[in-house]
Amino acid sequence: MKFSYNWISELVDGLDVAAADLSNLITLKTAESEGVEKYGAALASVVAARVESAEPIEGSKNVKAAIDAGRLGKKTVVCGAPNCRAGIVTAYVPVGVTLGDGREIRKAVIAGVESEGMLASGAELGLNRDGAGILELQISAGELLGVAVDHIIEIDNKSLTHRPDLWGHHGMAREVSAILRKPLRDPVDLSILPEGAGAIPVSIENFELCPRYSALVIENVTVQPSPLWLQYRLEAIGLNPINNVVDVTNWIMAEIAQPMHAFDADKLHGSIRVRSAVAGEKMGALNGETYELTPSNLVIADDSGAIALAGVIGGAASAISDGTKRIILESANFHAGSVRKTSSSLKLRTDASMRFEKSQDPANTVRGLARAIELLRIVSPGVRVVHGIADVAGPVRQTDPIRLPIGWLNRKLGKELPIIEVRRILEALQFGVGQGSEDVLSITVPTWRATKDISLREDLVEEVGRMIGYSSITPTSPLLPAAVPPTNEERQYLQGLRTLVAAQGFHEVYNYSFLSEETVQHFGFDPELHVKVLNPIATDQGLMRTSLVPGIWKNLVDNSRFSDEFRLFEVGREVHKRSGDLPLEVNHICAAVYFKEPGAQGLFELKRLGECIVPGLELRPAPALLYEHPTRTAEAVYRGEVVGRLFEFHPSMVKGRGSVLDLNIDALMRLCPTETCYTSIRRFPTSAFDLSVIVPERALVGDIQRRLKEFGSETLQTIEYVRQYSGAPLAEGTKSVSYRLTVGAADRTLSSEELGEARTRVIDGMRELGFDLRV
Repeated sequence: MKFSYNWISELVDGLDVAAADLSNLITLKTAESEGVEKYGAALASVVAARVESAEPIEGSKNVKAAIDAGRLGKKTVVCGAPNCRAGIVTAYVPVGVTLGDGREIRKAVIAGVESEGMLASGAELGLNRDGAGILELQISAGELLGVAVDHIIEIDNKSLTHRPDLWGHHGMAREVSAILRKPLRDPVDLSILPEGAGAIPVSIENFELCPRYSALVIENVTVQPSPLWLQYRLEAIGLNPINNVVDVTNWIMAEIAQPMHAFDADKLHGSIRVRSAVAGEKMGALNGETYELTPSNLVIADDSGAIALAGVIGGAASAISDGTKRIILESANFHAGSVRKTSSSLKLRTDASMRFEKSQDPANTVRGLARAIELLRIVSPGVRVVHGIADVAGPVRQTDPIRLPIGWLNRKLGKELPIIEVRRILEALQFGVGQGSEDVLSITVPTWRATKDISLREDLVEEVGRMIGYSSITPTSPLLPAAVPPTNEERQYLQGLRTLVAAQGFHEVYNYSFLSEETVQHFGFDPELHVKVLNPIATDQGLMRTSLVPGIWKNLVDNSRFSDEFRLFEVGREVHKRSGDLPLEVNHICAAVYFKEPGAQGLFELKRLGECIVPGLELRPAPALLYEHPTRTAEAVYRGEVVGRLFEFHPSMVKGRGSVLDLNIDALMRLCPTETCYTSIRRFPTSAFDLSVIVPERALVGDIQRRLKEFGSETLQTIEYVRQYSGAPLAEGTKSVSYRLTVGAADRTLSSEELGEARTRVIDGMRELGFDLRV
């Protein structure tokens, strides 16, 4: 949002603070200023000049203009504007002046003619956006243009979201007035409003969507370009001058934050109705687009149909044109959510819609009309107001005064303020201040702060605090003892899990929790079992995910185009639909390894990762799902409960080898012991021996390991898989699987007899089960 320093100066009497300093004060006490920019610096040197002659230059489209620049003397200027002719008064830029676009005007020889300066268009001087020809002025040669150098203070829009009053210069001037303790001037004179009934009937279908609609008919209007001072002021704050009628409505919007619209009264049919659009209804807008509307769109309509989108944009059929003689000024108030919904659905943001989305003050509509009458009498002399104002409004919502105990306020602020100072601050901000009791104030919130801003006494603490300056409050320690918050076990576990997996060389990714119906069906999931998003952020994100696998799959597919090998993981929540209850959210970790070349290393690496996460995790073969490899899929089991899956993607899903480990974190946290038992450092040595078991080629090494463990005595400490071998001299279809068994005791060193006994017990037990051993 751009604010003109000159404009604020006109509203705050005696403003004597430089623009840069004022910008800093606004940042400290009101809203974040992003900086100050000088505007129109060249205008101080530009003067009006009369063109005495304009001779064509042979072989060129330019003319040689002899001008009289008054106190600057007579000059010769080469000009290429089509309207450069003898007799007109235009803007002359002398040599040495630098324009706003950075061009420095110098003497130059053009088409063989020496040019001393230039004749400028409104766009070149920053007065408007008309670059088709040089300015045509109605002043005497040698005079200045009547516009002053300005400074533009740019305020961050986000810091004004809760302050609809600050979307106009008068609202910001009110803040400046309170900060500097200077008198505030109200630009609106309500006494000029006409009395009597309105000249056009107005009706409102739903007062929730349109709390107030005010309209005024004005005739004998002359549509023409606005005076330079008006065009310049609008251009300085980023608004495009169009014509005097439209420029007046934009001026009021920028001054008192009340968006307005002007209809050509002779193009309307019948009365004005504020209603919801009919399904399929169409309206051609001022931007040249035609919009198909829905009942969620609020429109202004006459007997012929929609003539404007409420709070967003006017219709082309009733637009102001050069031949307009009678106008209807609309000054209304619309529901913020309705305007936002229409603006978003049609992908159309305007200066008006941005202000209405902040919840404007309904009391401001008639103020806008009063200001319009005053300005139109200046820019279009001879205008006549027809009858009174057509003003239709819903029930006014009364707000109770806020009780503000001064002792409570001081405790919240951390600074003692006398009641007289609190009263002065709030009155400067134009709150109504009454005395509730000896040390309690009764505060009435003004209408422009009551729509979306001030409703609690805590809000008033902020008002007082920002005006005295938070830097004036001495920092003190909290009066209550600070206690360490209770440990969040889930958060602590997840942090440790992320650290562990990242230490194994995996990179963490974050995916959206939403999926498209196509993706869900691609993985064989039922879309009806997914929670549907009522208002999805995109058309392909309408379902809540019930698995992290689709997101990881997309990561693999996308990254496989650039890398031959990588490792990813995500920690997130699955969302499962439950009838009659809120969805069930389950924490999962999904880790993936990708290799472009064939091989089973990805599965083995993820098996090792699973054992790092949960020592003792077992894997068992499982039937493959639609997206899994039919022979490379296993269930992850811990303490007898299935806690996840280890699999490789089906070749049709990924080019290369994409392996995935998906674990249920909530189940692991429930099954893992919450206490860690201390074990002292071993004092006595252990002994180890190797055994090789001859088994069928498809036998599972995990099953063999469990058998070996069954025959181990209490002295058996660990069993470690070493290797497997197939080939000669082994029979075809068999393999040899080798394990290292470690035995030992905590209170002694095992004797050779005890070691031999432990080894024999395992060998004999396995042979009794029919296994052939190589010992």
